[in-house]
Amino acid sequence: MAGRLYLVATPIGHLGDVSDRVREVLGAVSLIAAEDTRRTGRLLKHLGISARLTSYHDHNERRKFHELIEVLEGGGDVAVVSDAGTPGIADPGWHVVQAAIEREIEITAIPGPTALILALVVSGLPIHRFAFEGYLPKKPGARRRRLADLRAEERTMVFYETPYRLLATLTEMASVLGERRASLSRELTKQHEETIRGTLPTLRDHVSRHPPRGECVLVIAGASGPNESYDEQGAEGVR
Repeated sequence: MAGRLYLVATPIGHLGDVSDRVREVLGAVSLIAAEDTRRTGRLLKHLGISARLTSYHDHNERRKFHELIEVLEGGGDVAVVSDAGTPGIADPGWHVVQAAIEREIEITAIPGPTALILALVVSGLPIHRFAFEGYLPKKPGARRRRLADLRAEERTMVFYETPYRLLATLTEMASVLGERRASLSRELTKQHEETIRGTLPTLRDHVSRHPPRGECVLVIAGASGPNESYDEQGAEGVR
């Protein structure tokens, strides 16, 4: 009988967000496939868990998932974890899930923190319908074309971005999408957690004066999102 594949969400910052179920699963599986074995090793040490670890990240996912499937087909349980948050959400996990489905291997997702949902619910923007876009292309031309394709998107949009590209991204968003309502969340669940709300131009201006640290989540109103209930304060005046 094949083992079970677990997709385990881990804290995006605050270690107090680890559930008893996460602790139980990570302590019981035959193998943990981690995006960063050093970071996951620190988490396991905090939890008092000794486990077999293997690296599983963007650069080796296409070849490494065969190793995970071999363990599963041999009867061992495997847990996939990312650096932070839920595996498969802008992180490795898709290939092994597809392979497990093809082989009729059981898959269980263990819930936990996801930065996109946290940023969405504190944004103040409509959340009954939304589109997660992940990271935009790195090259300016491709990034601008992608934004142009999204100009008519009516749902609230959620993007991930690194602090190093954030100003360039906000500048292009303001140019292509205009005076959209938006929010910027960073360091979610951590000591210096911050959410700034305003319009794309005000967020751009704020970031140009105060470069952020930590991974960032941008939430942007859709093309037909309601504007009348939004308090148009500058980014520095709304937290």
